[in-house]
Amino acid sequence: VTATALKLANEALLTSNEALKLSNEELEKFAYIASHDLQEPLRKIQAFGTRLAGKHREALGDQGQDYIDRMLDSAGRMSKLIEGLLSFSRVSSKPVSFEEVDLNTVVCDVLKDLELRVQQSGGRVEVGPMPVVRGDATQLRRVFQNLISNALKFARVGVQPVVRVSSVPFDQLSPGTTTLPPTGAGWRITVSDNGIGFEQEYAERIFELFQRLHSRVEYEGTGLGLAIVRKTIIRHGAVITARGTPNEGAAFLVDWPTRTQPPT
Repeated sequence: VTATALKLANEALLTSNEALKLSNEELEKFAYIASHDLQEPLRKIQAFGTRLAGKHREALGDQGQDYIDRMLDSAGRMSKLIEGLLSFSRVSSKPVSFEEVDLNTVVCDVLKDLELRVQQSGGRVEVGPMPVVRGDATQLRRVFQNLISNALKFARVGVQPVVRVSSVPFDQLSPGTTTLPPTGAGWRITVSDNGIGFEQEYAERIFELFQRLHSRVEYEGTGLGLAIVRKTIIRHGAVITARGTPNEGAAFLVDWPTRTQPPT
């Protein structure tokens, strides 16, 4: 390959990357604007539907009541989807100022919020020492809240859910623990559980928008949570992967380099 050909290839790659970046930014702006504009008419549907169900329920008859209940249920699901899309778009659109974040404090705050859910599940969350990283504390709190909530939600019937949150420096990782071994200084942060797990072939699919491995009847959710998690992790200069075994559990591994910079 000649120097000229290599230069042309690099220039073409840079041009493609810029075009892709611009396209992604436009899609994110569209998602934000579309979701934001959908909120107001949806609120009216919910408000008038609730009034109708409250003041005229008996006059509607059994079939009419069923229609109203279904409408309000669908409107509620749509509201959650819109909020999820807004959260997804805000990960990149919201300016961030990275600072030193103590993940011990972040996880502790998340567990306070999830205290009732942990009690209701009959399970427990075990947390080991966590590192201090550079990042956005609010976004990182959302990451751990989502991962721990999922671990509790996807528990096996009749099995007490146990969630473990841990970290280990890169230099203490055993060889062959990942197909993409981390280099340099950093931490591997793991959130694992003993829940229903999943087939490893779906490890990438679960991070995609609106992707669900289980029906909404079995497990509630929008299919946006893990997409938001991965986008947040990538925005922080880190990488997240998933491992699962059916009926044994799942683990989410975040490889976090010591030095990360806010995106430009």
